[in-house]
Amino acid sequence: MDTDVASYSKFRSDSASSLSGAATQSCSENKLKFICKLWPGPLQTSADEDYCGNGNYESVSVILPAQCSIYQLRLRICMKAQEQTRHPDPFAILDPEKYTLLYARGDEWYEAYDDCQIIRTLDIPWSHDDSQGLLAHIAVKPLIAADPEEKKRQQQCLTYLIGHDLEKEASDRLGELTFTRRKLASSRRQELRNRDETLYATEPWITSTPIPNELEDWLKRNISVTFHYLNKISFSVQVDSNASPNVLLKVFKRVATKEGVEYDTSDGLVLKVTGREEFFSGDYTLLDFLWVRHCLKTNQDLHLSVVPVSHLADETIKFVDWPLVDGFSGQFSSHEDLSFQGKDLDDIFMISLWDCERKLRVKLLGFDIPKLPNKRPQSVYVEASILYGSKVLSSVSSIPKPFADEVLWNEWLDFDILLRDLPRGVKLSLTINASANDMSPTTKDSKPTGTRDSKGTITRDPKPQLFAANKATEAQKGKEKVLYFVNLLLIDHRSVLSQGAHTLHMWSYADQEDEAITYQADKLSSATNLNIAESMAISILLDRYSFPVVLPNTLSYGDIVSDPTSDLFPDKPTACFSASPETNASSPESLSPQVNTLQVPNTDMVTLRTPAPVGNTKRACLKRFREESVQYASNLPHFLRNIDWMNRRVVEDVHWLLGNWDPGELDVTVALELLSMDFADETVRRLAVQRLEILSNDDVLKYLLQLVQTLKVEPYHDSFLARYLIQRALRSKRIGHFFFWYVRSEVAGCPYFRQRMAVILEAYLLGCGQAMIDSFTLQVQAVEALKEVSIIIKRLYPDKTDLPSTAPLKLQELLLRNNLPNEFLLPFDPRIKAGRILLDKCKVMASKKKPLWLEFSPMPSPTSTTPVGIIFKEGDDLRQDMLVIQTLVVMDSIWQEKSLDLNLIPYGCISTGQNIGMIEIVRNAATIAAVQRSHGGTTGAFRNDALFEWLKSKGPLQEIHYNTVERFVKSCAGYCVATYVLGIGDRHNDNIMITDQGNLFHIDFGHILGNRKHFLGVNRERVPFVLTPDFLYVMGRVKGRNSLYFQRFRDTCNQAYLLLRSHSRLLVTLFSLMLLTGIPELSAAEDMRYLREALQEEQNEAVAREHFLHRISQCEELGWTVQANWWIHMVAGIK
Repeated sequence: MDTDVASYSKFRSDSASSLSGAATQSCSENKLKFICKLWPGPLQTSADEDYCGNGNYESVSVILPAQCSIYQLRLRICMKAQEQTRHPDPFAILDPEKYTLLYARGDEWYEAYDDCQIIRTLDIPWSHDDSQGLLAHIAVKPLIAADPEEKKRQQQCLTYLIGHDLEKEASDRLGELTFTRRKLASSRRQELRNRDETLYATEPWITSTPIPNELEDWLKRNISVTFHYLNKISFSVQVDSNASPNVLLKVFKRVATKEGVEYDTSDGLVLKVTGREEFFSGDYTLLDFLWVRHCLKTNQDLHLSVVPVSHLADETIKFVDWPLVDGFSGQFSSHEDLSFQGKDLDDIFMISLWDCERKLRVKLLGFDIPKLPNKRPQSVYVEASILYGSKVLSSVSSIPKPFADEVLWNEWLDFDILLRDLPRGVKLSLTINASANDMSPTTKDSKPTGTRDSKGTITRDPKPQLFAANKATEAQKGKEKVLYFVNLLLIDHRSVLSQGAHTLHMWSYADQEDEAITYQADKLSSATNLNIAESMAISILLDRYSFPVVLPNTLSYGDIVSDPTSDLFPDKPTACFSASPETNASSPESLSPQVNTLQVPNTDMVTLRTPAPVGNTKRACLKRFREESVQYASNLPHFLRNIDWMNRRVVEDVHWLLGNWDPGELDVTVALELLSMDFADETVRRLAVQRLEILSNDDVLKYLLQLVQTLKVEPYHDSFLARYLIQRALRSKRIGHFFFWYVRSEVAGCPYFRQRMAVILEAYLLGCGQAMIDSFTLQVQAVEALKEVSIIIKRLYPDKTDLPSTAPLKLQELLLRNNLPNEFLLPFDPRIKAGRILLDKCKVMASKKKPLWLEFSPMPSPTSTTPVGIIFKEGDDLRQDMLVIQTLVVMDSIWQEKSLDLNLIPYGCISTGQNIGMIEIVRNAATIAAVQRSHGGTTGAFRNDALFEWLKSKGPLQEIHYNTVERFVKSCAGYCVATYVLGIGDRHNDNIMITDQGNLFHIDFGHILGNRKHFLGVNRERVPFVLTPDFLYVMGRVKGRNSLYFQRFRDTCNQAYLLLRSHSRLLVTLFSLMLLTGIPELSAAEDMRYLREALQEEQNEAVAREHFLHRISQCEELGWTVQANWWIHMVAGIK
């Protein structure tokens, strides 16, 4: 490729000097000249490409108006090549499947990919010719045939890792899948150019939180570090706690030299935690590293291996990437350029959407279904709605007809919406509904808001309404029930209006009677059902036009430039367009609007793209409003929710405001809120992503679970958010690891967004490097093997809690025969590598889903011989557990920022597919039920001193026992506050655990947000959180007697609770974004009510403090009810 670019540059130099002789026309100010280098025939190999790049070509010169399309450029090149006999098959140039139009920019080739793109919008290097006209160079090259075997191997690898074969769905080169693949290549390539491979391979796990109080003494002390260098030397030294990794390497080199140990001085050295996949690198102090803090808290020795850089895993990218495409593919010129007013018919290539004055309408032809459902209504009607984000802008219904395998309507449904007002991302939603009372459809509201015309068509008022958010809408609760749904993007990924006939395969709406729930995210999808043979198919017709109707590129007011060369097009105002997602998200300017400039020698930059006129905008007022609005940034979401996004002039003003807003002024909570389903506008979402760009890797990881879910809100596969997440994942192996599993889980479990998640995951995998590919392959292999074993075990022992004595042997037999890798990184913690499976330690757990208790040999380490333990579950949706644990991590970070360490244990938990996942085994811990059984059997539930005696047996020395009780008080306070705020239910003594060191922690979060578990219709839980008499006994709170520990517990609870209240908006936002997941207990906006009430959002601090103290008293008074429940649980085995 570099050879081509170099030879092409020489071609440009040579042809520029002979330009005047080659062209017979003069170039006017509004015309562009292209010198086109023609390759004669198909290229079979890269050698042929190099040969052609060394001067064996013909060239032609073409001149055409700046507002012509790429196809018009192809046509002109074809005509010139034929006239001048410069090409053996000039008509083949018209076929983009045979010949590509390329230009060189820097060291890369870019393809003019979309034949509808306006040539003036090309991001191509321009220059001036002798007559001061604008000149660019184009290479017309045949497609190079890729090695079919290599391509097949690559695609098989990607399909295995993604869990979905995208090639089966990729057909049309301009379809959204292929278009997105090509567009995402540019941002990936840009990120990889900037990536330092050594830093990427050795990224450290650090924290920016203050040193916990219990570790503050280490600020003034030295830390013992033991170095290991291959098998040559090991030694220990005392180093300052503020020492950096570079200082440690200097210490190692000095001692190694002194001891006569040889090492390659030309090869760099890095520090790796012995026995873990964790590195010490960067300009950080020892106390910044998470592993150092862990070692100090647990009294472990710190062992570091010194590793030559040459010994690190190979991060080379071995996949063949997609060729780059022009950055503005899929965007068009301004309305002024596209408008047909004043143009001859021959000069019209496409129509501006803003010239379309007619109202939107859709002709409902009918539907057919291969097989009628068993439960079906007598009559149905079709409802067509216009969706924008979560809002229904307008809704129209057909007349009802009897339900049959084929129903024909052949009627127009008219909307009271002008085509010109349609925003980008708007969808046509079609649902088939059972008629209320079998024959007459009604509106979703309790009172009809529409009118029926003479044809019987119901037209709803176009007043925007929030998309139905309840678990069961009024339509579902009554006879008017949604049966099938599908969405169609009215403006597609290329900004082209949908026209003509469409047959859409619909999704079945989940049946409430089958205890299934349909979630908001499903209804946002524009995907159609791929199960064509069995799905309902609805046929519609949209108005046709003689030309493509395209959405003009809009003006980004914040980027208007004063350009000395703007007289290039004196009849048009010069400014830039709003950004394409093509812009780089890795720099401060990354997500800013992109200005296409002409690099002209001895002149200033020239802007080619011409926007729509500014209009009569009150710029001074807007500027003043922008300056004053900074102090009200927290209210920005509320302001934007009330914008009429169908009013183009209002939207232009809002875009100007947002274009001038400094993203750094936004709180991260506001940015996350702007990514919710309430905001579909691209400029709004771009501002939010710009704010996220400055987040640290730690913060990105904190919110990554939600950010992946919000990809579902985006109207198109290619978005600012998708590019941002891919680039952050390519920049950090930590982020990349979890990004892989979060997205892969959605590929497996969410058919509505499967293609989107798959193409985004593919975009990441193409650039993550061979080491990550190899690691992911082993992880997927392990997950698939364990899934197979788990399914067999569940089939052998169905719905039994009592397992036969032969179950462990059967499990071991299955594991022995299975294709488990010899080693793999744990999906929930890539710092830990599992080795060979320890068959004698594996067992089937006696619960309904038959989870597998599995243990693996650890990596060699001088400090730990503890096996690596995981619980593998098949049949349970672990995403709710993931959400709770992630929220615990966020809560812990809030507390840690104020030096409040409450010893939470957010154990590893990850969903690796649909109802499949892994959970970390916490070592040296027991359930409260096990503790109580060890002190009196089932009656131990009523022994107030059982837990105290158990803890005392684990730390007989007074000092150790003191530390144990301190840790218990802190962790108990942390989990009391956390479980209350999150409304975690089903708290029995088998899902509350305690470590030997006194760390209390909760597991198994099946019920949240105040959803309680019932037994025989009775609510088993009567307390806001678990604070039983045996917990109070450990604190010295016996029969209401006060104690120092109990007072400290109350004070710690208050401090922790009030700190969470100050971040209530963040917590509510994180949970509201998870509405997109389909978690049963988090499927409607009303589920947020519990969280707001628990945090006392409407109250002042004093009232909130008393509120929580009252909850503590309530737990004390009703502690006996918890003991009784626990006793019943132990006796009856209720789970």
